[in-house]
Amino acid sequence: MNAPSDPGPADALKKKNARLALYCSLALAGMIGMAYASVPLYEAFCQVTGFGGTIRKAENAPTRVLDRTLTIRFDANVRDMPWSFKPSQVKQEVRIGATGLAFYKVTNNGDKAITGRASYNVVPEAAGAYFQKIECFCFSDQTIQPGETIEFPVVYFVDPEYATDFETKGKGEVTLSYTFFPVESQQAKAPATSSPLGGAAKAGL
Repeated sequence: MNAPSDPGPADALKKKNARLALYCSLALAGMIGMAYASVPLYEAFCQVTGFGGTIRKAENAPTRVLDRTLTIRFDANVRDMPWSFKPSQVKQEVRIGATGLAFYKVTNNGDKAITGRASYNVVPEAAGAYFQKIECFCFSDQTIQPGETIEFPVVYFVDPEYATDFETKGKGEVTLSYTFFPVESQQAKAPATSSPLGGAAKAGL
């Protein structure tokens, strides 16, 4: 019997190229996966840390209220939606650590129901770690019927640590800003009941 012949240089080169193509495909798939994951991971990181002026979500208000007050200003914007969106108040004076209650009014000027979601941040950016919301319409998508107007409440507070951080302790004013964007994949096809916050504001606030 003849001994099997060793693979020639051409076969070895084909196998090497096949392995290289496999590694490149795996690397590309990993990069695409990281790209898709990076946005929600970044948003989650910002909400936990307050990075980039992103407001944090809180379960309860602090038990300590300072004598010092802050001026909270309110801003509203819309991107690519036939909505009118504005704060119901220009500003509020709130003691650090105390719970504040503000309202934003939204009107759908279009001829069909539209679902939107609000992004948010505060200025100065360093205040993002201390400006926290207990309830807010921005926690979920909001569907508004054509011609419908809804006033959404926001329950918030500024953590007392704001007064001791060297980046914020000298800042007497904070601006809370929202921007509504369309949620195209969740456009309402049938009438739906809008719910401020997805729940009512807490009693006594």
